[in-house]
Amino acid sequence: MMAMRTPRIGYGLLLALMVSSLGTISVADAAGETQSQPPAIEDYDLDAEGERRAKSAGESLVGQPGPDVTVTTLDGEQIALSELYGDKPVYLKFWATWCVPCRQQMPGFQTIYETYGDDIQVIAVNTGFSDTAEAARKYREEIGLGMPITVDDGTLADAFNLRVTPQHVLIDRSGHIAYVGHLDDQEFEDALRQVVQGDAGDSDTDGVGTAGVAALDIGDSVDGLTLGTLSGDVVTLSAADSDKPRAVVFFAPWCEWYLEQSQPQTSQACGRVRETVEALAKQGNVDWIGVSSGLWTSQQDLEDYRESSDIRIPLALDASGDVYRLFGVQQIPTVVLIDGSGRVAERLGPEDTALADAIQRVVTP
Repeated sequence: MMAMRTPRIGYGLLLALMVSSLGTISVADAAGETQSQPPAIEDYDLDAEGERRAKSAGESLVGQPGPDVTVTTLDGEQIALSELYGDKPVYLKFWATWCVPCRQQMPGFQTIYETYGDDIQVIAVNTGFSDTAEAARKYREEIGLGMPITVDDGTLADAFNLRVTPQHVLIDRSGHIAYVGHLDDQEFEDALRQVVQGDAGDSDTDGVGTAGVAALDIGDSVDGLTLGTLSGDVVTLSAADSDKPRAVVFFAPWCEWYLEQSQPQTSQACGRVRETVEALAKQGNVDWIGVSSGLWTSQQDLEDYRESSDIRIPLALDASGDVYRLFGVQQIPTVVLIDGSGRVAERLGPEDTALADAIQRVVTP
């Protein structure tokens, strides 16, 4: 399914991030030894690309009320965002332990937290994507982060159209989204000062967003959920239009190579699942579809990846993260099996190695 070859221009963005950060963390040096450099990698303006993606994600958000969401920190504290609106501004920074530019920005993030103190509520939002609370705690201790840290279950990513890491979100004192960005540049610094120093404005926070729905569990019906593939086809996951079970593979095109050093077990699991899926798909007794995370992946990135890796099963891009949240997927690779009646039959995470046996169970219940 996802053969690892030299990354193409497009989804080579993350490799370029590592190459541009040589000496920052070990993953960059290792990547240089094991992967061929994509052609014209020096042509990338990675900062600009990250900012473009963040700005695009924020176009529909700026000026809108912030969501009514309560987050739980690593220390068990609950912070209700809606209770802050009208009192103080909020700065949410989406990050991940495996993200090179996140690590580069973290010292400055800590400085912001120490400088502004109680003038703004600072929250570090670990994406929870291929990450864990344990890893976030370890990183907090490693560099001495002092601000509250929460591990997102996808709710905040949905509310703020998460597309890149890091992604900054500033909510002003009135409870309205004021800024979405990627860089810790002068524009961001100006926006930060503005929300801290700005007038309270209209404290009416009516119309704040709401949290998402509960994730599907084993035995739940997939009620006619459809996905549009890169090929332009529409796949109905409920299997109502097919007499075969369905297998949904949740993945990221960059998993195997970008996580090779920082999360080797995850990288190996992505490779193992890719190889297993490739073999099982040839049997023809299950309808397969791969669903890519939208994190650092655009449709063009996924198309380039499909072409260079010669992927045969249909692929879909979950740019909004809706499908990931619907199935409660936070770790990759994850495979969800849907039986012939359109119900969730089995769910296999990165540690599960018996995909072939699970397929056999769902084919011959």
